[in-house]
Amino acid sequence: MSILQYKKALVSASRKHIIDVSIPRIRQCLFELTEEQIWHKANSNTNTVGNLVLHLCGNVRQWIMHGLDGQHDVRRRSLEFSEEGPIPRKVLLNQLNIMMHDLDASLGRIVDQDLLEVKTIQKHFNESGVSILFHVAEHFSYHTGQITYFTKMVKDIDTAYFGKLDL
Repeated sequence: MSILQYKKALVSASRKHIIDVSIPRIRQCLFELTEEQIWHKANSNTNTVGNLVLHLCGNVRQWIMHGLDGQHDVRRRSLEFSEEGPIPRKVLLNQLNIMMHDLDASLGRIVDQDLLEVKTIQKHFNESGVSILFHVAEHFSYHTGQITYFTKMVKDIDTAYFGKLDL
C-alpha cells in the first residue's frame, strides 16, 4: 500500500467518524432536548450540551483547520465553557453545520507532508498530522458520548443509533 493510499484511508476514516457518525448523533440529541435541557448544568464541574457543541467546533477549527490546513486560529476556548446560553438550538446547529462543511473542505486539502509534519497546537502540544487527526476524532467521539448519555438520561430514550441492525 502506498503512502497516498494510507493518507486517503486516514483522512476518510477521520471524515467518517466525525462527519458521518458523530455529527448526526449530536444533531439528533439537539433535536431531542429542549432549549433549557441543552443549557442545563448539573454542577460546577460539568459542561452543558451547548458548551460541548461550542467546544467541539472550536477544537476542530484549532486542531485541523488551523493546525493542518493553516487557517488563522480564531478559537477562543474559554468562551466555549463560559457561555451560559441560551444560544438557540438552531444557532448551535448552524454553527455545527458550518464547521462540518469547513472541516470537509480542510480534510480535502491535506497533503502527504501534512500528516508527517509536526505542528504546535495551543502553544504546548507538538503533534504530527496523523496524531492531530486521531486526537480530533477521539475527542469528538468522547464528547458525542457525553451528549448522548445526557440525552438518554434526561429524556429516558433509546437513541437507536444503529436502528434495526442485527449487531
